[in-house]
Amino acid sequence: MSVSKEAEEKNAEVLQKALNKLDMSQLTHHKESVQGSLKILEVDPNKGLSSNEHKARLERHGPNELEKEEEKTLWERIMEQFEDQLVRILLAAATITFIFACMDDGEEGIAAFVEPFVILTILILNGIVAIWQDSNADSALEALMKMQAQTCLCRRDGEWISVEAETLVPGDIVKVSTGDCVPADLRVIEIQSISLNVGQASLTGESVSVRKTVDAMDASAKMLQQQKNILFSSTTINQGNAIGVVAYTGMKTAIGQVHSEVNKAREDEEDTPLKQKLDQFSDLLAKVIFVICGLVWAMNFFKFWDPIHGGVVKGCIYYFKIAVALAVAAIPEGLPAVITTCLALGTKKMAANNCIVRKLPSVETLGCTSTICSDKTGTLTKNLMCATKFGVIGTAHNDLLQFDIEEKEYSPMGDVKQFTKQMYTDNKNFEKMAVVCAMNNRARIIKKEGAFERQGEPTEAALKVFAEKLAKKGLAKDLDLNANPNAYGDEFEKQYKRVATLDFTSERKTMSTLVSGNSNSNWVLLKGAPERVLQRCSGYHTANGDVVKF
Repeated sequence: MSVSKEAEEKNAEVLQKALNKLDMSQLTHHKESVQGSLKILEVDPNKGLSSNEHKARLERHGPNELEKEEEKTLWERIMEQFEDQLVRILLAAATITFIFACMDDGEEGIAAFVEPFVILTILILNGIVAIWQDSNADSALEALMKMQAQTCLCRRDGEWISVEAETLVPGDIVKVSTGDCVPADLRVIEIQSISLNVGQASLTGESVSVRKTVDAMDASAKMLQQQKNILFSSTTINQGNAIGVVAYTGMKTAIGQVHSEVNKAREDEEDTPLKQKLDQFSDLLAKVIFVICGLVWAMNFFKFWDPIHGGVVKGCIYYFKIAVALAVAAIPEGLPAVITTCLALGTKKMAANNCIVRKLPSVETLGCTSTICSDKTGTLTKNLMCATKFGVIGTAHNDLLQFDIEEKEYSPMGDVKQFTKQMYTDNKNFEKMAVVCAMNNRARIIKKEGAFERQGEPTEAALKVFAEKLAKKGLAKDLDLNANPNAYGDEFEKQYKRVATLDFTSERKTMSTLVSGNSNSNWVLLKGAPERVLQRCSGYHTANGDVVKF
């Protein structure tokens, strides 16, 4: 399916209309100062809500959860399978042949029921596969709903306690830190770290973390991306700690409004290209078969009186059965089953890549696509980063030693190819690189349900994983990275004491960490944009440890 310029403009117009539908007029806390928001919500940040006040607000605002789509009954799922035109034709053919089988004089016996039985079996199997796929997709979507924060730290009656996220109400004081999923739309009232960076890719499509502030925003900041003092529900804290007051919950959150618009869009869903083609084919097939069968039956009109039939009525029925048999033979009974099987196999392959397909025909729609228009941020990808190649200076500035790294997402189990312990020992630059990437870094790698995940920025996590791979290949110690994915980084922490850290900003374009070694000497670990790093350097280390001036 090629995309013309007119189609692109139309798609852009449709998308803009959908975005314009989001009613952000009610989201006003970003315009207020911290004290203004606290006054509107009638809460003291040092005490939080009382138990009685929380109970009253929970009854007034309802639980902090998104509206769940009414689950379809098994009967509704079954009836959906018969909305297809071809399936209806097959069902009609099966019904007619079954009636004729019942009216049979006994000449064919049980063989007369074979044909309707085969057709019904195909339709039943076809329906079972489709219903099974719908159920699997619903289960997966239900699991996605659980991505919202389950518990959080909340101040109630002056004490910090852990509460269920669904019990939050406007006015609750909530504390969040690195790795947390934001439980509701929070107005930031205090940042307890140098900076607070939040990943909003799941909501706004921004692949780069957004730096948050406590300052009030201008009245013109209507877009979600401009509301830098709001932590939106379902987004992730990549770096920093903060305290916020719950401004909106449930369907009044930004993600709740998106959820509402998605539900409205479902009402205007169009048939997929596959279904449209099948319906056109079925309509044409039905008309052709009806005409041909009518002609066959009409051509034998004068044979209705043949004495061999035992009467005009029996002769009429006999030739009508022949016409129906011709119609049944012309209908491709196996087509729905073949289509469903092919789509199910495609769905299985996509599921292996963590892609959820809610309806089988959607697979064919995606298969028809030849052009995907997207922005440059790469939000349509997995939104993760991995170091795949690195280099250090050897004996001179023009002697660059390069190595490839096995890519395993955030797993530290990958190998540094063509790299040996002897190389690590002979060239001190390898250890220096590992120390910088491990310690001048705020990310952590965690193991959750058998999979390695990041806490922090994707770039930081990629460098953290790289440091573990490099140290594992070079150091004599053999640590268990499966049990502790940050094992070698923790070893560096014992050798060097972290004194202070200056976080990365868009202005500085570098991150610096001051550490002190065992010899009480201080070192500044620096990483960032190449031009900014070079500005702060006066020389480089060679493989034998010499420092050569630029």
